Formats: sequence, C-alpha cells, structure tokens
Amino acid sequence: MEIDGIKIKTVGFEPSHAELKEYVEFVKHKVGNVDSITATLVDDGWIDINYTKHNPKFERIRRITGYLSGTLDTWNNAKKSEERDRVKHTGGNQNEGLE
Repeated sequence: MEIDGIKIKTVGFEPSHAELKEYVEFVKHKVGNVDSITATLVDDGWIDINYTKHNPKFERIRRITGYLSGTLDTWNNAKKSEERDRVKHTGGNQNEGLE
C-alpha cells in the first residue's frame, strides 16, 4: 500500500486506512519525508515502526571569512573576491616536504 507517496508494509496485523495514515503523519512529523515505512505488531499489541530514508539532500556549508554560508548568491563582489582569493587546503599530509 502507499499513502502520500510513502510505501507502507505491515507485519502481523491489518490496520485500517485511517490508522496507516496516522503512522505516516507520525513519522513525517518526527523525521520529515521518508521513502517507506514498515509497521510490525509486537508483544502486548505495540506497533514497532521502522522507516527508510534514501538520498538525503546535502547542502555544502562552509565557514568563509567568519561566516557560515551554503552559497555565495547573496554576497557582494568584495566578499566573493575574498573567497576566490583565499588559500584552499586539501587536507593532505601537513608535514609533507618539511624535512
């Protein structure tokens, strides 16, 4: 079954459509959008809810001249120039060539 584009699998019970929708809303509220949900009936009638979240979106955030920035879109020309001219480190061996 699928609700709001999220695949739902149940193990050990057959919930109503309304109950499945509640599970989807619960997970979306806690962790945001997910790809799939598995709801499993466990001891004493409790439901164990597991979810998968694939391909999370990553945004590069850098500390440049004292500012945290994802993009330079809103920067003026002076700040863009400062970023372009700075020394960029590769993370290699810092002692290399220092003998």
